[in-house]
Amino acid sequence: MKYLVCLLASVRAASPFPLNCGTVRKRTSVEFGSNTARCLQITRGTDVKLMSEAAVPLLRKRDTGPSWDRTGRRKAPQKAPGAALSPYIPYTKPQSKAAALFDIQSLFEEDVIAELCSRLEAFPRSDRAEGLASLLGACVEFGLEAHSPPVLTLMNECLELLSNRDIGVAQLCRLGEVVCALEGRRSRVLTEVLDCVCAAVEEDVISPSEAVMVYSLLTQLCEPASQQQTRILSALHTDTRRLVHRLKAGQVSDILQSLLKLQQTQAVSLVLRLSHRASRVFKAFHDDEIMKVLTALMTLEQHDGELVAAMEKHLPGRLEKCDPELISAIMEYCVQMRCRSEPLFEAVAENFVRQAEKHTTLQIAKQIVAMGRLNYLPQCSSQMFKKLESILSERFSQFQPCSLVDVMHACIHLERFPLNYMTKVFSPHFLQKLQAQGEPLDKNTLGQLTQLHLSTMLECTYYWGPRLPFFLRVKRFSSAGQAFETPMERLLYKQVKGPLAQLLGGTFYSTRMIRGGYTIGKLQQDT
Repeated sequence: MKYLVCLLASVRAASPFPLNCGTVRKRTSVEFGSNTARCLQITRGTDVKLMSEAAVPLLRKRDTGPSWDRTGRRKAPQKAPGAALSPYIPYTKPQSKAAALFDIQSLFEEDVIAELCSRLEAFPRSDRAEGLASLLGACVEFGLEAHSPPVLTLMNECLELLSNRDIGVAQLCRLGEVVCALEGRRSRVLTEVLDCVCAAVEEDVISPSEAVMVYSLLTQLCEPASQQQTRILSALHTDTRRLVHRLKAGQVSDILQSLLKLQQTQAVSLVLRLSHRASRVFKAFHDDEIMKVLTALMTLEQHDGELVAAMEKHLPGRLEKCDPELISAIMEYCVQMRCRSEPLFEAVAENFVRQAEKHTTLQIAKQIVAMGRLNYLPQCSSQMFKKLESILSERFSQFQPCSLVDVMHACIHLERFPLNYMTKVFSPHFLQKLQAQGEPLDKNTLGQLTQLHLSTMLECTYYWGPRLPFFLRVKRFSSAGQAFETPMERLLYKQVKGPLAQLLGGTFYSTRMIRGGYTIGKLQQDT
C-alpha cells in the first residue's frame, strides 16, 4: 500500500510506468542511467514555476546466467539493489524557467492513475480509501485542478467506493479534507463522505480519536445552515459526552477549539463536561493546549471551579519555565470569569518580579490589568511595582497607548498612583497618539483618563503637573467590560428582593441607576 502511495508522490524515475513528458521525447534507459531528471512543478494560481531535482537510480541489466572470477571459481549472482524512493518534497526554491525540462503533470497520466486504481481494488475498503486520499492529496500539492482528468478519475473511484458504507471514520475524514480542498464544500463526493460519517456517528461506533477528526472536518466545512452538518453535530455531541472520560489532554483541547470555531455556544453540557475532564488531566497539558482550553472557555462563557482548582494546584510550579503568553491567557481568563484566585495571582506576581524583562509590553499590561480589575494586591506588591516602574522607564515608548492607559488605570485601583508618568500621559503628544487612527476616543478610554485625572486631584493634592483637558473629561462612567463598576450579583438580588418586599408590605418603589464620578470598587473574595 505504501509503495503505491509513494509511487505517485515521489519524483524519482523509478516508476514502473512510462514517463511521458509532453513535447519532450521519452528518454531511454541509458539516458536515465547517466542523467538527472529535472521536474517542473506548477503551483495553482501563480506563474512561478518551482524546480526540484531528483537523482534517477541507475538501471541495471538483469543477470541471465552465472559468472566466474579470475581464479575460475563460480560467483553467486548479485541481486540488483532496490531503488530507494526519495521523500516527496512538495515545494522547493524557485529556479529559472529555462531550466525546466519536464511538466510534473506528466506523472499523472491517465494510464498511470488507472493502473494505480486497479491495484487499490485488491485492498480492503478502508485501505483503499486511504490510498485514494493520499493520491488526491498529491494532486492538491502539485496544484492540479478539480476538472483535470487524473482528479476526475480519482473522484469517480471515490464515488464507487463510497457506495459501500463499510469504511473507517478516520479514512472518511482524511478523504473529506482533501476532497474539500480540491472541489470545495459543494462537492458530490464530500456529500457522500458526510453521509457515511453521519451513519457511523449515529450508530455510536466512533472512538475518541475519530471524534476529534470528525470535529476537525466539520470546522473546515462550517455551514450552520446545513441540515446535514447540524445532524452530525447533534449526534457527535451525544457520543462525545459518552466518551469524555476516555479523552486525553490533547483531545480535550482539540475538541474545545473545534467547538469554538463551530460557535457551539448552545452545547453547554458538553463544554462543562470537557472542562471537568480538563481539570482531571490538567497536569498532562502542554502550554499551547492550556491556552486553547482557556480561550475556548472564555469565548463560550463557561466557568468551572474544578478547573480553577487544578490550575491553582499545577500552574504555580510551571510559571517559571512556561511560555509568557500562557501567563497572559491565565490572567485574561481570571478577569473575564471574575476569578480572584490568590495562589495564581501570587505566583504570577512573583514570576513578574523575576522575569518581567522577558515579557512583551502587551503581556505585562494583561498581568497588571488583571490584578487591578480584580483588586488583588499581592504580598510582593512593593517589588512588583518597583519592577513595573523600571520597565515603564525603559520601555515607555514601546507600549501601545491604549495598553499604557489600561496599566495606569489598574494601578489606581490598587491605590498606587503613577505620578511619575502622569506628565507623559496627559501631554498633547500622547493624547494625539491615542487618536492616531483618525477616530475619536472611545468612551472607555476617556473614562479611564478621567478617573486618572480625578484620582490625582483627590488623592494626590500635592501633584501640580499637567491635567486632562476639560473637553476630554466624561461625567458618566459605563463600559461593556465593566471596567468602572462591579456587576450586580443577580442571584443575591433575587434572594434579597422577595424578603424585602414582604417586609415593606409591597413592591411600590422606584429605582434609579446612579454612577458616581470617582468610585473604586473592591471585590471581596468568596469565603
